[in-house]
Formats: sequence, structure tokens, C-alpha cells
Amino acid sequence: MRLRGDVSDDEEEDAVMDPALLSSSSPNGAAVAAAVASPRLVVGYALTKKKVKSFLQPKLLLLARKKGIIFISIDETRPLSEQGPFDIILHKVTSKEWQQVLEDYHEVHPQVTILDPPNAIEHLNNRQSMLEEVADLSLSSFYEEVCTPRQVVIMKDPSSIPTAVAMAGLTLPLVAKPLVVDGTSKSHELSLAYDEASLSMLDPPLVLQEFVNHGGILFKVYIIGEAIQVVRRFSVPDVNTYDLLNNVGIYRLPRVSCAAASADHADLDPSIAELPPRPLLEKLSRELRGRLGLRLFNIDMIRELGGNDRYYIIDINYFPGYGKMPGYEHIFTDFLQSLGQHKYKRSMSGG
Repeated sequence: MRLRGDVSDDEEEDAVMDPALLSSSSPNGAAVAAAVASPRLVVGYALTKKKVKSFLQPKLLLLARKKGIIFISIDETRPLSEQGPFDIILHKVTSKEWQQVLEDYHEVHPQVTILDPPNAIEHLNNRQSMLEEVADLSLSSFYEEVCTPRQVVIMKDPSSIPTAVAMAGLTLPLVAKPLVVDGTSKSHELSLAYDEASLSMLDPPLVLQEFVNHGGILFKVYIIGEAIQVVRRFSVPDVNTYDLLNNVGIYRLPRVSCAAASADHADLDPSIAELPPRPLLEKLSRELRGRLGLRLFNIDMIRELGGNDRYYIIDINYFPGYGKMPGYEHIFTDFLQSLGQHKYKRSMSGG
């Protein structure tokens, strides 16, 4: 398979380049073949253009190349069996057709590591099933508790929402989230409903979660295999009694967890800014990796204001924006290398 043009050995390591020049299928493939002799680990990727731009940054590609890792773009219009060979397939394509392609391919090539299995990713494409695994966890560590906000799922008929909310015993205000997570910006559009009359204005299918005051800070817990990194993001401000008495209707919430909302260097109250305890995160990560069958995901977590021993998981995302995570290129390439070493040891032992 042809490879996209790569940089020569004598180029500056900190050079700024278009990621497309460092990955696959450009006319400069011959140059890459000459420059990169016998790559130790070949990673095929099937990603959206947006994900390629945010994830396959030059700093990642340069470091990967130094470690003997090469990324090759998968052409979804061609049979996967005619491409490669691959050691690892990295993907974030949600179509049923692609899922079947991967499953068929893995039956014939079980030695290839799929990141991650499509049937496991499906759990995170629906906000109801997404949090079911968390609700079943029993995580108490050093007096900290992890749970999910109380919620109700509405499939259709907006007029039924007030009754469903009352029957579920939920307390206003409520955060409204689209039920399906399909990678589009619409699936991340959140709203805050302040009063019962406005609930019937919402657009099912959706999930309604009780709003939990959390000091306006959200913790994004990035997981790459066994590695864990946490960053702080500014979130939705707390809701007080005045807000409840004076606000009515539906309020569109901004994208609160993007990199531009970083709170890592802000002057915050220590009780709000303190990161969740490491032992708790390690236990949570280990449990969710096992239950979900995933190795690439992140958790959006908040700590209840005034209740430092209670954390809420409000979202889980597959293959999140790792490019926004400081030092992601080192963590991710180390992870890929560990997968390659495990595969090599297994092949040497005949397993």
C-alpha cells in the first residue's frame, strides 16, 4: 500500500507540518517507503476529517515515527482485506456498514488489534446504556462515592414529559441531552429546563438529568489503556434559589468542556479545584475498562458542591479529543508500543 509523504531524518523535530504529509496515500508514497524502512508497528486509521486534524497532529506523527510507529489511512471505499497489513486498526466511524466490515475482517485477522471493538463502542452511542454500567458500580474508596445523576429517558411525545418527570421524582432544574451520541455537534447540544411548563417544549428522544451544583468545574478524565490524565474545565455555573424563582423556559447551554474552557491555571477555591483522588480514578478506570470492554474513552465527572465525598459521572465518550490533552502524544505512542510488544510476545510464545 502506498504511504503518504514523510519527513526526512535531518528535518527539525519541532517543524510544523500538515498531518496529511505524515500519513498515508499521497503521491509522495515512494519517498516515505525510502525514508521509513520496515516500520515495527503499522496503525491503520479510519477517522473523520475533523478527527484526523485534531488527533494526527505533527507532534504525534513525528514522535510516533521515532518510535517505529507509522499511521496509514484506511480507504473505506476499498475492501479492508486488500489494505495493510496492519498491526492495529484505530477507528471512529459509527455506521453499521463499517461495524460489519470490521467484524468480518477481525474474524479472518484475529491477530490485528481493533481499537476498540464496535459492539463495545455501541454502549456509548446511547446515553441511557452509557450510564447503566456506572449505576451498577459499587465504588467506595477512602469515603468517596461515585454515582450518576437521577435521570429519565423520554422516547417521544413531548406532552408526556411533565408526567414522566413527576413519576420519576426528579427535581428541577433538569439538564436535557439528546439520547443518541453520533459524533455530530447536535448530539452534544445541552439545555437547562427551569420549570415544569417548559418541559413539553423539549424535543425527544432525550435524557433528562437532575442538575447537580458542582462549583462550575468539570473534570475530564482521559483514559488511554491503563494511563489516566485529568484536566479541569469550566462548566455550567451553580443554580441558586434566586435562579429558580426568576428563570423560566429552556436555556441552551454552551459547550462547557472544550479546551478553550480550561480551568487548570485559574485561581479557584481549593475545595472546588482539587482533583478527584488518584486511587478512586484508578479503581473507576479499571472497573469501566472491564465492564465496557474499551481502552480509549474519557469520563466527564463533577463533584457535588459542599459534598466532597460524592462524585457524579455525567458523560462517557469514546475516543475523545485527545489532542486537547497535554502530552497526549507521549501517552498515546507509549500505549501503542505496549500493544505491539504484547502482540510480539504472544506470537513468540505461539499464543
